[in-house]
Amino acid sequence: MDEGKLMRVANLAGRAVLLADGGAIDIEKAGGGRFPADPQALFERWDELRAWSPDAAEPVPFAEAELGAPAPAPRQVFAIGVNYRDHAEESRIEPGARPPVFTKFVSCLTGQDAVVVLPEGGLTDWEVELVVVIGRPAHRVAAGDAWSYVAGLTVGQDLSERITQLSPPQPQQFSLGKSFPGFGPMGPWLVTPDEFADPDDLEIACYLDGERMQHARTSQMIFSVPELVERLSSVTPLLPGDVIFTGTPGGIGGTRTPARFLTPGEHLHSTIEGIGTLRTTFTGA
Repeated sequence: MDEGKLMRVANLAGRAVLLADGGAIDIEKAGGGRFPADPQALFERWDELRAWSPDAAEPVPFAEAELGAPAPAPRQVFAIGVNYRDHAEESRIEPGARPPVFTKFVSCLTGQDAVVVLPEGGLTDWEVELVVVIGRPAHRVAAGDAWSYVAGLTVGQDLSERITQLSPPQPQQFSLGKSFPGFGPMGPWLVTPDEFADPDDLEIACYLDGERMQHARTSQMIFSVPELVERLSSVTPLLPGDVIFTGTPGGIGGTRTPARFLTPGEHLHSTIEGIGTLRTTFTGA
């Protein structure tokens, strides 16, 4: 595919596929072994993939329930806190000059139609987020060049068990509270930045059993995607396939009056304009 061609890539039952009208094209098979079947390994060949065309390959119908995380085993997962002003206001936090950064552990990542077990005795919250996947090594990248280092965008949920997250001693246990099994759903697929009229301004929302909980535009981020890539890469090299959860808008459960948290049997639908809907279901321990 040439540099300007639109592309959607997914993890279909553990194999990298290209999505097209009518279904999915297995990248490893269509390329005659030129590319890996492993969705995560594909990011090491991202520039080469962008220059490739599957020619005569026929798309095969698929079920969305078979879709895993587009980047299922990144070497680094970054997450950004307090990156929308309405979320800062509801959390009574004054945004700083630098974005708060933590991590989610790789073992929490999952994909479309995941069934997530809620920790017993916990208070689990939702946080819909735009998720960035890196497509080439990025070190000390200027914000003006940042989009050329992004493989694509997907929908994510930074699920958060608040008791664990906010427990002492300081610093609070953000990474642990956000890394229970299934607490990093993302998907349903990866969309290249050139598919959007403006990748910096996308509608984002989530619905709990049909009720809208969060709604914003990514242009309301305090630190945009290019700024985050610049700031993160100024400290540590970003690697192909690395994942960045970019922060959540206002409307989380923990700041509502009364507070509201996820319960077994509920269904969470997370949507981002131009990408699609990520579906997650919750069950008891």
